[in-house]
Amino acid sequence: MGNRSSFLGRIFGRFYKNREIRVIMCGLDAAGKTTILYKLKLGEVITTIPTIGFNVETVSYKNVSLTAWDVGGRDKIRPLWRHYYQNTDVLIFVVDSNDRDRVDECREELGRFMTEDGLQDCCVLILANKQDLPSAMSTEEITEKLELNKLPPTRTWHIQGASAVKGEGLYEGLDWLKDTLTAKEVVKSVSKPTAEVKDSLTGKKGFLASWFPALSNYLT
Repeated sequence: MGNRSSFLGRIFGRFYKNREIRVIMCGLDAAGKTTILYKLKLGEVITTIPTIGFNVETVSYKNVSLTAWDVGGRDKIRPLWRHYYQNTDVLIFVVDSNDRDRVDECREELGRFMTEDGLQDCCVLILANKQDLPSAMSTEEITEKLELNKLPPTRTWHIQGASAVKGEGLYEGLDWLKDTLTAKEVVKSVSKPTAEVKDSLTGKKGFLASWFPALSNYLT
């Protein structure tokens, strides 16, 4: 695992150097979005109030810098979510695993995200928060109720069980994001038309030649 992290970290730095990784965090109100954001930012749980507009913070993890926009989840605010979609690389959709009464509403909101033109290319991380509660739904149950397996194969998604108050599962989710974004950029670069590759990848040719065979081990 250590070698893998080091390897992917070098590739990530190569492709994302000096580029903002833009993340939007959405989900129903009281799902724990703000608690997660500041747990990642500060390493501790803080007292929060319902988010009316948004919170934005830069989160650094394993040499990766993410600009995360935590957007309020109350029903009257949700129509404003689309104003945050532009240039988004990652959607983190936070689910309250203990809120069985609103899981259908949660599925509907996530479904709207999946059809937005501005989010077609972004990676989707579903954080099943509050897994520390005894009556919390499992990730398997949430996957079924949100109908995640019905998403088109072109959609890159992952569900991660998490507990914001305990800090569990959050960094595993970030690891998935880092690996997925890295693989996506490598594939995008080597898939460019020949003329573009010749012009834009001259400086990367040796790098890709030496590292791409090893990268394939993590993509299969």
